[in-house]
Amino acid sequence: MYYIKNKNLISIFALLFFFSCKIQAQGFDKNTKDSVMIYNKMLSEKQMHEDLKLLLAINEKANSGLYQYRSKKQIDSIYSAAIKSIKKPLSVTEFYKIMLRLADYEGSVHNYTIPDLDLINFLNRQKSFFPYPLLYINGQIIFDGQSSDIPAGSRIRSINGINDAQLMRSFYKYYTADGHNSTEKLSASVNKSFGINYLLEYGLCNEFVIEYNAPKSGSLEKKVLSAVTLKQREANIKNRFSAPVTDLIDYKKQAPYSFSMLNPAAGLLNLRWFGMAYGSDDPKFQTYVQFLDSVFTKLDKNKVANLIIDVRNNPGGSDPNFEQPVMYLTDKPFKENVKATIIFDPNFLPFEKYFWGVSTSERMDSITKKMGKEYLKDVYPVFKNNVSVQNQKYNPVYYPKSPRFKGKIYLLINENVASAASHFASLVKAYVENVTIVGVETVGGYYRHNGHSPLVYELPNSKIKTQFSIVNLVQDAPKKDNQPEGHGIMPDHEVWPSLDDFFQHKDTQMEFTLKLIEMK
Repeated sequence: MYYIKNKNLISIFALLFFFSCKIQAQGFDKNTKDSVMIYNKMLSEKQMHEDLKLLLAINEKANSGLYQYRSKKQIDSIYSAAIKSIKKPLSVTEFYKIMLRLADYEGSVHNYTIPDLDLINFLNRQKSFFPYPLLYINGQIIFDGQSSDIPAGSRIRSINGINDAQLMRSFYKYYTADGHNSTEKLSASVNKSFGINYLLEYGLCNEFVIEYNAPKSGSLEKKVLSAVTLKQREANIKNRFSAPVTDLIDYKKQAPYSFSMLNPAAGLLNLRWFGMAYGSDDPKFQTYVQFLDSVFTKLDKNKVANLIIDVRNNPGGSDPNFEQPVMYLTDKPFKENVKATIIFDPNFLPFEKYFWGVSTSERMDSITKKMGKEYLKDVYPVFKNNVSVQNQKYNPVYYPKSPRFKGKIYLLINENVASAASHFASLVKAYVENVTIVGVETVGGYYRHNGHSPLVYELPNSKIKTQFSIVNLVQDAPKKDNQPEGHGIMPDHEVWPSLDDFFQHKDTQMEFTLKLIEMK
């Protein structure tokens, strides 16, 4: 299974947020039961040092991807620097930011760090949210709301005195990626950051002072927006200006898979999510397989010359879902991986005292934990030389299916393609001839990644939870000259959404692909 990868003392908060936010009064009321001071507690130097040393020890024993892209010397160095940087008590949120940098530095999209859920739930209850959606376009923060406050398409220059470039950089650490990839960080620093992450980064605000340029205007304007509840923010997000385009590639709003003919010469296969079935014994899997067979039978019968496969924003899913379409696109057999390993004996879970489960939202009970160990022992049966290798029965060969599509294939990817979806794109690039890849480098890796089985540990002092996937996979991905190590799947044509198309409600990447087909 792949996992998607998305997470005080008065004087401290006053100093930290004075220039960027007006802290809600309840954050300082000692008599208020629902107070930020209760959930965002202060941690001593000793407590944080202990948690960081434990975090490194857990990773060394259980995380097979710890040294995938960084040497032991580099990892030891960044942890040492983090420990030395803590010279005074800090709030949980400030310590959390240190942990985010550590998880991000490692280079795995499946790394995830989150404070205690009581703090998250407290923040979600506050009327402190940025009211409108924002969108990343061409390195800029673009206003995506529909309101009388600020025109849609305006460029946001600063929020609460912090300029746009600084705002975006401050959120990079929240978004992990395989290897040295940075594409998702760029867009997520705007598209995904002005909800709960803004509160974690900058604190609670009653209002937001916005400096912006209206569309086609060079003059700087200012507007003060009142903070809203999470419910109000979500309603405004649904009503965003870009929805006619962005909703079409939203895996939460679209069917997991669909097909349509754009014209007699071109078909469109949308693969929005590979979590439509948990495995081959799931009845939904057979429905999916039958769907794919009907699609490729239709393409063959009608001699369709072009097929667009759109996996943009696909966050991942499960085996063997993502392998199925590839079987109709290649004449070569392939496997999910050439090697998959974990670095501990499945009979003995490392640091079990601090083990939480496989999800940050729910603690695992003893019965489920026992079943999990049995599963790991079955999949990784022999522990030798500090490695347990995958039982090959869980890594079958996938053979080509008929009718194979023989026309021209266009694969649409973007920076949000992760986990099983990026693995799918990797197989397409590796094994499919006559394919053109359009879009943006995926957040998931081409050659390798850590995935399948997540473990979550809770650190004893801060109660911050850290999640990482324990299986190191060397993907069945032959070396490609245009595919550098430590990166996601690279497109043949790098195409980002444009501001002009934003105003016209056009899908830049799809429009580019259709023009490629016309020019053929």
